[in-house]
Amino acid sequence: MSEAGSMFTLQFDEAICASCPSGACLVKCQYLEADREQAKREMLKIFRGEDSRVLQECVTCYACEEYCKRGNHPFYLITQRREEKGILTAPRAITRQWINIGEPRGKYEVGEIKERALSFGFMPQFKDIVKGKLFEDVMPGYFFGQEYFCNVVYIHFANTAVIKERLPRVIRNIQELGVKEVVFMHDECYAAFSSLAPAFGMEVPFKPIHYFEYLYQRLEGLRGDIRPLHIRVAYQRPCSNRLCPRTHRWVPKILDLIGAELVTRTYQDENALCCGSIFRAMYGYDLAADVQARNIEDIVKSGAEYCVFNCHGCQNALSDRLARKGVRPIHMVELCRMAIGENPGFEVP
Repeated sequence: MSEAGSMFTLQFDEAICASCPSGACLVKCQYLEADREQAKREMLKIFRGEDSRVLQECVTCYACEEYCKRGNHPFYLITQRREEKGILTAPRAITRQWINIGEPRGKYEVGEIKERALSFGFMPQFKDIVKGKLFEDVMPGYFFGQEYFCNVVYIHFANTAVIKERLPRVIRNIQELGVKEVVFMHDECYAAFSSLAPAFGMEVPFKPIHYFEYLYQRLEGLRGDIRPLHIRVAYQRPCSNRLCPRTHRWVPKILDLIGAELVTRTYQDENALCCGSIFRAMYGYDLAADVQARNIEDIVKSGAEYCVFNCHGCQNALSDRLARKGVRPIHMVELCRMAIGENPGFEVP
């Protein structure tokens, strides 16, 4: 880690863990088993730098960040201890390959930036779907590329050093654009500035806004243009949303506003199941295949006509198999555009 990176330390309170009445962070985990006392004991061992089976068994679904209602960042702690002990979550070559992908290379795009701008992170797909009435008050004010990439994905790889080194530079790059508010089109980037940066003591000099909140407010302003969709929709919640769980409340509000019925699933809300794509790189095909099969069976069983995605990674992982089962995959932005009469390449019902 660079000298600058070593300045940032995780804000974690041992006393909060010791007095926890539920041990929810591990008791609710879908990938390892622990009762309340075991959960508290293991988390305190992790805090004190002792060996814990959790450091070996955690699959990095991020959900414990949501399960901890006391804001004590159990997953960030697990990540940091793994890093300190040299416990890799993926083969070293794969970890290095992912880190290299996000390395700043001086290649980026910046639109006509005003006080509010859109962040596409490092996901070029947004350039194709972020258009139309929903975004006419901000576009073409966007930025995109490694220089503006949050790097949060590297907590999957037990590597906070690269985040501590790069994220302050990303914050500085965004600040130099002169923005006061940034609408982040991906959970992980929003979480970088609303959760991870504050947890490690980094100052964020602009207001991060989640794109769900932005969409809802824009749809309210365009209420007269909304044509209720009258479709049954399943929602595939991504792991990244666990880092900013308060934004999850916007999903039913948006769907209700556009006249789409959110179907009941076994794997939704706190019980959501990861799409499995990151598991393939880290833990092999068996775990990825298992969670993907359970997700698809659950979505089909729910009777949904569409599956709406928040994350393009999840959409890429599950779309083909869902389509073969008769469920149409669609991103939340595309669904909202459909509701105001814009056709983003799909037949409007």
